[in-house]
Amino acid sequence: MQGEAGTSRNPVSVVKTYLEMIKVEHSIFALPFAMMGMMYAANGFPGWRIFFWILVAMISARTAAMTFNRIADWKYDALNPRTASRAIPSGTLKLHHAWSFFIVACFVFFAAAASLNRLTLILSPIALFVLLFYSYTKRFTWLSHFFVGLSLGLAPAAAWIAVKGSFEWTPVFWILGVTFWTGGFDILYSLQDEEFDRKHGLQSITARFGRVAAIRTSRVVHALSVIFFILGGATVGAGLPYYCGVLFAAGVLLYEQSLVSPEDLSKLDIAFFTLNGYVAIGMFFFALLDVGGIGTSLLK
Repeated sequence: MQGEAGTSRNPVSVVKTYLEMIKVEHSIFALPFAMMGMMYAANGFPGWRIFFWILVAMISARTAAMTFNRIADWKYDALNPRTASRAIPSGTLKLHHAWSFFIVACFVFFAAAASLNRLTLILSPIALFVLLFYSYTKRFTWLSHFFVGLSLGLAPAAAWIAVKGSFEWTPVFWILGVTFWTGGFDILYSLQDEEFDRKHGLQSITARFGRVAAIRTSRVVHALSVIFFILGGATVGAGLPYYCGVLFAAGVLLYEQSLVSPEDLSKLDIAFFTLNGYVAIGMFFFALLDVGGIGTSLLK
């Protein structure tokens, strides 16, 4: 039977089902970088109105993307023992409820973009297309990891535009940094589905080239992400605290890579979620220290 969410279940249980479907805790990956882009663009705190609508835009965009991903992949998820318990394939959530949730999230995203400035509204359909398109990339390219990465990599640039109201090349290295950072840990995440992806014609670096090559590629990609973060800081004129944040992120990524080997994937969850959460929060924290006057501005 296809799901009961929204019918006989209590409201708290329904909310938990939706939050679990979109993996709300994974918002910790992109949101800190959006806030970082916002702060450097404004040279501090841009005011509560801009902050609020950036936050709404980020949450709604990610909600739409994750919901669409669950809709697009639910048949594959039903076949994979690792994902069969997800809300749609398990029948906890009806497919049409997921579609309704997706539509509402898109509406909120466009409303938030319109509330920021004209350019964010004009660019919002393009941003949403990128966020949704990545759900299909595993069907045709083993470079799918970098499409996932780009969907997060847009965050600092989008926040920059939300503050400035104009297109600038300044945050391009942050786009690349977040894209390669995300792509690197997504390659590691794909290690657990190597055989399933091959059997069902889904593509990834792991499925195409094997575990050893995938881990090596992830290490190179993460090294490149650190370089891009350094270049990003140089482009915006960041100070010493920012580079301390990059150094911290590099150390966490080095540790993350040490936890995963072709023979042992037992610590993959720690490497994927916990440590990458530290990378994002750490970068934001040091950026917060770097942007002068942020504490005073927040109190205004």
